[in-house]
Formats: sequence, structure tokens, C-alpha cells
Amino acid sequence: MKHFLIALVVCSAMVFGQPQPTSIAIRNAKIVTVSGPTIAKGTVVLRNGLIEAVGDNVQPPADALVIDGEGMTVYPGLVDALSTWGMPGAAPAANGRGGTGRGATPAAATTPASPPSRGPEDRPQTTSWIKAAEEIQPNDRRIEMARSAGFTTAFVFPTRGIFAGQGSAVNLAGAKTEDMVLAPSIGQYISLTARGGGGFPSALMGYIAYVRQIYLDAEHYKLVKDAYEKNPRGMKRPEYDRALEGVLESKRILLPANRWVEVERMVKFAAELKQPAILYGMREGFDKRATDYLKTTPVLVSLKWPVKATDSDPDDVESFRTLEVREKAPTSPQALKQAGVKFAFYTDGVDQPRDIQRAVKKAIDGGLSREDAVRAVTLSPAEIYGLADRLGSVEKGKIANLVVTRGEIFDDRTRIEMIFIDGVKHIPAPDAGGRGGAPTENR
Repeated sequence: MKHFLIALVVCSAMVFGQPQPTSIAIRNAKIVTVSGPTIAKGTVVLRNGLIEAVGDNVQPPADALVIDGEGMTVYPGLVDALSTWGMPGAAPAANGRGGTGRGATPAAATTPASPPSRGPEDRPQTTSWIKAAEEIQPNDRRIEMARSAGFTTAFVFPTRGIFAGQGSAVNLAGAKTEDMVLAPSIGQYISLTARGGGGFPSALMGYIAYVRQIYLDAEHYKLVKDAYEKNPRGMKRPEYDRALEGVLESKRILLPANRWVEVERMVKFAAELKQPAILYGMREGFDKRATDYLKTTPVLVSLKWPVKATDSDPDDVESFRTLEVREKAPTSPQALKQAGVKFAFYTDGVDQPRDIQRAVKKAIDGGLSREDAVRAVTLSPAEIYGLADRLGSVEKGKIANLVVTRGEIFDDRTRIEMIFIDGVKHIPAPDAGGRGGAPTENR
């Protein structure tokens, strides 16, 4: 019996314990590097979660699992520049005022009821210390949908409150949260949206005044802390303030802006606060008055294009401005490109793979080149957040995040064949809006 069990263990090891390939090579594929010229027919080699080699004369290593890419195109994995994928309690995208203009706030969770704030000393709607990396839920169904659309990375933010919390760069695969996190703190999300309930603040100017006061408090807090660190003897220990600690830890701030007057206001506000800033929303980025203020400020453009509400009264007469914005909003990316403004796309609650594809295609139809559209969901967001040294393009040494398609990405008939995240192969879900069709398990 003992010998039988030993033999069974040995046989099981032979069947189930075959060594896994140490590298993967995709050969004979078109490779859109984004950071450089497109390779008409080349090979990409992945090893230990990184891109080991890429080129038109690269030979697959002897130990590689070789995938024939004939008729396929390899792109960098897509990146959502401002997301709530994986965040608990996220609701459908709000159509209320995102800061100072409609549609600038991404999908946000409902804020729990709390006593009305009497003033800035109560720190209303402030959870600046929260990091998305500490809250993200790997089993969020939207993460699988995003992967099926070709997304491998997202810059995920808490979006509840004025100082909502710090965003994190995460890969969209991993059994545990710690397997997903690329950078735990990439910036502070700020919303200027009135949420009702009474108390302070209750109007836009009150929100702006509160943000200004927080940064004045943070500056004083830092001065006191630095003085204490240099010479604590005889000095009362500064009281710990986690709200101000979270503000000081943030590398940059995200501010909402849609109309040109909001762009002007937020650019000047960021300069007053002495903070590097990214503006999000940009529904009216087609307006030259907006682009004139954005020479050195990067922006995130919402893919939730304005449409007429399905439950609107058919007898209502819409204003010329409403009609103009609805028509011209998809031309904003091209206007930003022509003005030399650094921009990237964010999904803003558009979660279905087919809907994301159509939204990007609408920007292409609005004049944006296909190459610039691809860049806006790959390398540009990585550059904006300072992570272009590891994400956003098919280059040697970068993280092995790729999407492999049959056809050009964002075309209606294009099929996503496979996705690689940290070098691990994933297959699109069969119900991914026609984009996938194979089982969801890894292969």
C-alpha cells in the first residue's frame, strides 16, 4: 500500500507538476508600440512579468511558450485615467455638477448621512487620508468587464466628498489587493459638488474657500512639524491631523472643469494653492478660450459624452448652448491635441466594453486620429501621472501589460483575443459586448 501511494504521488507530479514556461513570445504580429514606430511584423517576449524584448528581428527564446500572432495586433494595455473600478459602493456615474460644470464627476459612491458641518474646523466631506489601494475589491465585476475591453491598468480614486482621498495605480488582475497595486498614492481627488443636507459649505464659493483653508492649514501644520523635528526640546508636540497628513502626502490634485471659465478658475486656483494639478471633465475642451489656459496643465477628458436624457419631455425646447455642447463635445480631444495640451481619456462610468469602444470611436469621428486616440488610453495617462517609465507602451523593461486584437482596436468588428497583465494571459469574457467570446479563465 505504501509503495502504491508513493507511485501515485510520483504520477500526479508528472501529470500536474509540469514546469510552466518561463517566458512567452508572441511572434509574427503587428506591434503598435505607441512610443515609437509601429512594427509591421515582429515579436514580443515576456518574462517574469516584464517585456524582455520587442522588435522585428527578435527570436523567441528556447524556453518560451510561442503564440503565433499572424493576423493579430499587439497594443499596450489600455489605461483608465480616472476610475472607480474596484472601489466599494460605487454607483452609476452622476449627471450632477462635477465641481463647477455638468458631468465632471466620475461614478461616485453615495456619501453616508452625517451631521451638518458648522465650519471648516469640522473638516466637512474630507477623507484625504484614504487610499484607493486600501479599499479596492478585486472581485468587483467591473474589473472583469474592463479587462474584456482591453484595459489592464486603472488610476482608481475614492470620489466621496470634497477631499475624497488618494488615488492609486492598479493592475486589473490579482487574487489579492496587494497583487494589483503599482503605486499606492498618485494624487488627491477634489470635488466641488454641492451635496445638500445643509451646513458648511453650501455653495461653490464656500467649497473653494474650504479647499483654500485646508491648504493654508496644511502649510502651517508642516511648518510647525518641521520646527518640532529640528528642535523638540521645550516645544509642545504638534497635534496629529490625519486630514492634513493626507493632503501633504498627495503628489498632485485633481480639479473639476468643463467650461472655459471653469478652466480659467481652476488653473489659477491650483497656482494659488501651489499644487501640481490635473483638470478632469473637459466637456467643452473644444472652446479655444479653454485651451488658451491649458498650455502647461494636463487634462482628463470624460468619455461620457453628453446626450439627451431618455426620460426628457419631447416637447421641451433645448437651448442652443445645450445642442452645441452635445454636438461639439466629441471634438474636444482633437482641439486639445491641436493646441498642444496633454490629455488622456477616462471612462467616467462607461463600463460596458462595447460602450467604451463606441465612446472612443466618437472622438475619432470628431477628428482625433486613431494613433492619438490609442495614445490617450495608453501612454498619455502614464505620462500625466509620472509612471511612463513602466506603463503605456510596448518597450523593453516595461510591465508586460498588453492587449492582442484581431483588427484595429476601437473598430466595430475588432475582436480582442487575449490580454496580458504582469505577463499573465487572460481571455475576454464571452459576454463582453461582442468583444470577447472565449472562456474567462486564464490560459
